[in-house]
Amino acid sequence: MMKSVCVFAGSNTGSHGDYAEAARSLARELTARGYTLVYGGGNVGLMGILAQTVMDQGGRVIGVIPEALMKREVADYSITDLRLVDSMHERKALMSELSDGVIALPGGLGTLEELFEMLTWSQLGIHGKPVALLNAAGYYDDLLTFLDQAVDNGFMRPQHRGLLLTGTEPGPLLDSMDTWQTPITEHWLDSSDT
Repeated sequence: MMKSVCVFAGSNTGSHGDYAEAARSLARELTARGYTLVYGGGNVGLMGILAQTVMDQGGRVIGVIPEALMKREVADYSITDLRLVDSMHERKALMSELSDGVIALPGGLGTLEELFEMLTWSQLGIHGKPVALLNAAGYYDDLLTFLDQAVDNGFMRPQHRGLLLTGTEPGPLLDSMDTWQTPITEHWLDSSDT
């Protein structure tokens, strides 16, 4: 059972109102379940909406932000616990360490990079945490199609594609994360793959 969830989210709100509502809905669901939110520590965009909503609901929020981004992402000093780190690498490592699962809301390059690093760590067996996408307003539809294409073209194994949970509503997505069983893969490369 999860106690804390790391959420990666855009530092912008995006062009569709459903993205902000997805952040609020996820925040309410996390708080209702008593989960601690672990996030990037900023007070802007979807991540700011997410953290503020958790705080407004009386939830616990841990933010992790590199010192170099404190002005750019407007570090949020009003959250429960703000932790400063020296680099993006340290940020991701600490966020992973502090959480029992990972969700990505809509976002740009940073969100995608964070999501795929956590997914790669899962593939390599570095962690066994559930990794998920909250696909608000179909934002990730094309990405999911691309991942299916990667399987069809032999660049990704079906079991690795299956490591990414997806959903359009926070409640059922968190339910699937709570019951996640890490697949056991002895070898993720066969001799025919080299």
